[in-house]
Order: sequence, then structure tokens, then C-alpha cells
Amino acid sequence: MENTLHRALWALAQNYVTAWQHQYQSLPCSDEYIGLSSPCMVSNNARQVQWQPVKRETAADFTNVEKGISLRLHSDIKDFYNGFYCADLPVRFAGESICLVQVWSDDDLARLQENILGHLMMQRQRKLTPTVFIATTDDEMTIISIDNMSGEVVKEGLNTGTRDVIAKDAEAFVTALEVDAI
Repeated sequence: MENTLHRALWALAQNYVTAWQHQYQSLPCSDEYIGLSSPCMVSNNARQVQWQPVKRETAADFTNVEKGISLRLHSDIKDFYNGFYCADLPVRFAGESICLVQVWSDDDLARLQENILGHLMMQRQRKLTPTVFIATTDDEMTIISIDNMSGEVVKEGLNTGTRDVIAKDAEAFVTALEVDAI
């Protein structure tokens, strides 16, 4: 099941955990996941959830999305999301702060797949080539996506339809990421 993209994402998540532990002497904590169970949750209270990444036993399935839009998803898109459970990861790419979208739980995966399907349907209506988002930016109208045709990672303007290639593929993109200031 594990491939080079999975290994790159896992290494990035582990680097994030290590940086957090160095800064705070604990596993990463977040208030965004209170009340949301996850295989990666270590402990929780009314103020925060402590977590660590957990590898999936079986890869997440994206057949429902592919059937829903009658489109085969690029393998990098599926591999980006199907390897493990993790909180979203704040990182830096080429000096810019971004946040990698991750899968917190199976319920979160279902919501993510619905959002991917909606995104692809909107693109089809606008006659745009399909992309799937993998990260957010500080500008809510700009996302980082994987081009479904080429596998290139693009910075995409949602309101303009512009797309600038920022990496040849998801693995190159992930290996260029740095853990953001914690």
C-alpha cells in the first residue's frame, strides 16, 4: 500500500510532530477537532485534542467520487488522501504559509469526498479541466490543487480560473514543504 508519496507525507507529518514536541514537550494539540473522534486522537478535554498521525490499515477508497463524476482520479490525488489519518498540517511552500488538507477520520473522509465531488462538478459546469484541492492558502480564493490530467501541482485562483504550476507532481511538492512556525 505504501508508496513514495505516502512516505513523503508521513515524513512531513512526523517532522511536524517533532517540531511541536520540541516547542511544547507534548504531542500536537488543536481546538479545531473537539468533539470529533479520530484514530489519531491521543487525548482530549473541553479545550483541546492531542493527536498524532496514524497509518491506515487499508487505503481509503475513492470509487464513489469517480462514479459520481464519471471521471478516473489521478493516482496522486487518491494517494494524497488515502494513506493515514492526521490533522490538517500548517506548512510553508516557497516562503508562503499554506495548510495541507488531511483526513481526520472516516467521517471526515466522507465530507472530503463530497467536497471533492462538488468541486469537480463546479469545474465541469465552468468547462475547466479537473483539479482536486490539497491545501488552502491565506487567500480564501486561492487553493493548491493537483491537476487531474497531468498530476502537476497548481496554485489555483477560484474566482479567476488561473492555474500556475508550482511542482511537477505531488511528491515533489510535498518534499519541498517545510513545517511552518509552531
